[in-house]
Amino acid sequence: MIILGIDPGLAETGWGIIKETTDGWKVSDYGSIKTKSQTPISERLSEIHQEITSLIEKYKPGVAAIEELFFGANAKTAIKVGEARGAMLLACGEKRVPVSEYTPLQIKIALTGYGRAEKSQVQKMVKRFLNLKKIPKPNHAADALACAYCHAVSESKLKAQNSNVKTTSQN
Repeated sequence: MIILGIDPGLAETGWGIIKETTDGWKVSDYGSIKTKSQTPISERLSEIHQEITSLIEKYKPGVAAIEELFFGANAKTAIKVGEARGAMLLACGEKRVPVSEYTPLQIKIALTGYGRAEKSQVQKMVKRFLNLKKIPKPNHAADALACAYCHAVSESKLKAQNSNVKTTSQN
């Protein structure tokens, strides 16, 4: 399985591709999509949509894992990031890539076991679990890889639970 992880943003969207191998999960690639603040919002959203579409076409993920929005004090920023998420979700929908969404809390728990972990702790665990020599940069790419790995962990737990379910016949 190939997972596209996405850390949404308008100015910078992190992305990461992980692939399941016989030795566990490995990073195929990662990076970020940057848009310029002086560019009209419609063009920025189009650029994000096009870049996500290109990533899907290149890596052919079986699923996309996208971080849900954390609504802080700045509603205006949250709305703009929400618009960017819409462009990302549209790209996934057009390419028929299923989407799973994870909160920052879920991602932190999946990687560190602690929901209030610091960003640096999560990044260290990304490096460790994905057998990287160094913490991925930029930070948004590391967050996207964390989201992808969170999905991998969630799916493996779900598969384990389903394999333990016994079926009985009513006959």
